[in-house]
Amino acid sequence: MQNELVLLHGWGMNKGVWQLVQPELAFIHNNNVRSIDLPGYGNSKICPNPYTLHSAAALLSEQLKPHSILMGWSLGGLFALYIAKHWPEKVAKVILVAASPFFAEQAPWPGIKAQVLTQFKEQLVNHGEKTIERFLAIQAMGSESARDDVKQLKQLLNQYKAPENEALTAGLDILQNEDLRALFTHCPVPISAIFGRLDALVPYRAIVQMAALNTEFEYEVLDKASHAPFISHKNEFISAVKSML
Repeated sequence: MQNELVLLHGWGMNKGVWQLVQPELAFIHNNNVRSIDLPGYGNSKICPNPYTLHSAAALLSEQLKPHSILMGWSLGGLFALYIAKHWPEKVAKVILVAASPFFAEQAPWPGIKAQVLTQFKEQLVNHGEKTIERFLAIQAMGSESARDDVKQLKQLLNQYKAPENEALTAGLDILQNEDLRALFTHCPVPISAIFGRLDALVPYRAIVQMAALNTEFEYEVLDKASHAPFISHKNEFISAVKSML
C-alpha cells in the first residue's frame, strides 16, 4: 500500500492553493493525494484554544493515516516538521516547499525581519483582508509572473471561507517564535525540500545553513521561482516532487 501524500498550505491561505498542482501530483502518486486545511483556515471546523503550534499540530495529526508523506508549504512546513517529530508513526517523509525550520531573522540566521511580522500583526487587527493581499504580493516578489501568480492565488483562496482571526494571529506568532532547527537536525524521518532562489521569505542563505544542519537533507532550488514555486513554475515543481517521491 502506497503512503498517502498530504498537502499542508501556508499562512493566510487554505487548501485551495493546491488545486493547480493536485491533479498532477495525484497522477504521479497513484491518486493517493489529499490536501488538508490547517485548523482555523478554509473548511476546518475546529480552532484550538489556546492556538499554539502544538495544539494545532495535534488536531492535524489526528487526520493523518500512518506513514503519510507530509508536504508543507511555508507555515505548513513547520507543521510538517513538528508532526514528524511528535507523532513519528504518522509520518514517513517530509517535503518542505519554500519553508525553513526557523522563519525569523536572527543573526547569523537569515529570515523574515522582525518588523515585517510585527507590522503584519498590527495591520491584521484593522485590515485583515488587505494584510493577506500584501502577504500574497511578498510571496510572488521576484517571480517573472508575479502579478499573475497573485491573481491566481487569490482566485483559488476565494473558493473557501476566510480564515479565523485567532488562526491568523497565532500563525504569525508561530512564524516569529518557533525555532525548529534542533528538530530539523535530528528529525526521525527523511526531509526533502523545494525552494525558489528569489524567495524573500526564505532567503537562499538560509538554505545553505539548513544543509549544514542536516547532512542527509536533499533539496532542489528553482532558479526563477519565488515563495510559491508550485504556482509560478508548476512543471519544474512537479518534476522535483517526482524525484523526491
